[in-house]
Amino acid sequence: MKERIDRLESFIREIVDFPKPGIRFKDWTPLLGDASALGDAVAALAEPFRSDGIDQVLGTEARGFLLGVPVALALGAGFVPVRKQGKLPHETFGVTYDLEYGSDTVEMHVDAVIRGQRVLVLDDLLATGGTAAATVALARKAGAEIAACAFLIELDALGGRKLLSVDRIHSLIKY
Repeated sequence: MKERIDRLESFIREIVDFPKPGIRFKDWTPLLGDASALGDAVAALAEPFRSDGIDQVLGTEARGFLLGVPVALALGAGFVPVRKQGKLPHETFGVTYDLEYGSDTVEMHVDAVIRGQRVLVLDDLLATGGTAAATVALARKAGAEIAACAFLIELDALGGRKLLSVDRIHSLIKY
């Protein structure tokens, strides 16, 4: 497994001062261009949950969609897009959360998750945890049972996992 993770990490490049000065952005888009690496990432994200009876994978806009759909397929589950406010066409409900400067809202369709379904919350990156925590809160508001959260990358120093009131958090690559 360590060799697989090291290989995946080799596809991640660091972009200094993006999107603003002082940020060291972890760009994993090169991984998308390599079918073998992408397949390994999807398999490694799905593997811990294969016997958990996941009904839905909730992927957060927008990079969570890129990994969420293939992970859902690997688990034999459905996929639920969690989007910024006003982006979904059907009736929605949302959760508002605080940002460094202001707030934001994530939403999903009111009929996307059936009460009692087991869900996996998935995104590409866990940093400060605000968006992931809001997605967890949204799933709970829908009556879902949170099986776990999964991330391709976790930035440990930012402490995002402390905001996620879930028992299982699976991150492939940690910085």
